[in-house]
Amino acid sequence: MSPRHHLDPATVLGFAAGSLGPEMSVVASAHMESCGHCRQQLRLAERIGGLLLDQQACPVPGKDTQAALRQAMVDKLDRIPAPRGEQGLPMVGASSARDDVDRLPTALQPHFGSSYRSLKWNWMAPGVHCIRAPGLPSLIMMKIAPGKSLPMHSHGNSELTQILQGAYDDALGHFAPGDAADLGEDVEHQPVTTPGVACICVCALDAPLVFRGWIARKLQKVLNL
Repeated sequence: MSPRHHLDPATVLGFAAGSLGPEMSVVASAHMESCGHCRQQLRLAERIGGLLLDQQACPVPGKDTQAALRQAMVDKLDRIPAPRGEQGLPMVGASSARDDVDRLPTALQPHFGSSYRSLKWNWMAPGVHCIRAPGLPSLIMMKIAPGKSLPMHSHGNSELTQILQGAYDDALGHFAPGDAADLGEDVEHQPVTTPGVACICVCALDAPLVFRGWIARKLQKVLNL
C-alpha cells in the first residue's frame, strides 16, 4: 500500500501538537499506520516543536530574532541523523493488518472493533451504510456501493477521510486504499465510487457538510451529517 494522497501539513502539525480534535486524531492515526511519508513528516514536526521550546527558553536578542530562530532550527535539523530502518515501514500493528485483510487499522479498533466482518452497518441512504463511533458522533465509518455517485457538497469546516477498501474518484483525483482526503471548507466535490467493490472509508467532520441540492439538504437533517 503506497498512498498518493497525504495529510495536509497543517494536520500533521496539529497532530504533533495535540491540538486536533479526537475524531480527526483517530483518522490521522489510521492514515499514518500505512503511510511512511506522513510518519516522516510527523517526526519532523515533533522535532521542530522541540526546537521551538528550546528557543523560547533561550531567546535570541536583536532585531533579526525571527530569522535567527529559523536559521538555528535549520542548522539543528541538519545535524539530526535520519532515523535508521524506519522510512517506509509500518507502525506497530500495521504489518498484521496487511497480513489479515479482515483486520481494521489499529487506531480504529477501540471505536469500531477489530474486524470488518464484525461491523454492524446502519442504513443511511440507497447504497450507503454507516456506523457512528460510540461517544464520537462525528467519527463515521461509511460503506458506499460500487458505482455510486454521492451528492455534490462542500464542508462547513474540515473533513478528513481515510480510504480503507475500494476507491472513489472526484475532481481532486483517484482515492484508493491508504489515501487520505484532507479537505477544507473551500473544497466542493462529488465522490463517485469505482465499480466492482464497495468503498469503505472512515471520516471525521468538525462541522456539517454543505449540500448543493435541495433534496440532499432535506435528507441532511434526517441523516445528521
